[in-house]
Amino acid sequence: MAMKRAIQTELAGHWPRDNAVGVVTLAYDDRHRRRLRLTTDSGEAFLLDLDRASVLREGDGLRLEDGSWVEVSAAPEDVVDVYGDTARATARLAWHLGNRHLPVQILDDGGIRFRYDHVIEAMVQGLGGGTVRKQAPFTPEGGAYETGGVGHHHHGVEHDDHGHRHD
Repeated sequence: MAMKRAIQTELAGHWPRDNAVGVVTLAYDDRHRRRLRLTTDSGEAFLLDLDRASVLREGDGLRLEDGSWVEVSAAPEDVVDVYGDTARATARLAWHLGNRHLPVQILDDGGIRFRYDHVIEAMVQGLGGGTVRKQAPFTPEGGAYETGGVGHHHHGVEHDDHGHRHD
């Protein structure tokens, strides 16, 4: 029997959740792929088989060839949430993190989240930032060159010429 294939993605809220046959929980690194063997949380294997690499986010749907759907869930990861004392201090911390080309997630409460790295955490603390280490989903900002919309995701456009030198 051939393995089921997931051939399309849809944004959260734009796919029929009542047709979901399972949930697949993935860390961030496994939520930006084109082709990968996956297993639902209940143990059913299927193949992610997309035309292009796509960034999958919490609540997105994967359409299987038979018309059923699998829901994407973001797995908790070892992360650090960062807060400055003021909006200006938080913006300064964001600049320092961005200057290191780190993927970060901007939180609804004004904080900044990055995957745990003891060196970066110490840098942020040295710059006066408060840090909270925890297990939480990590979904970083897509960047200026990421595209997408309702329907098929087309995230993750690669672009090397980003306006500054690395030497």
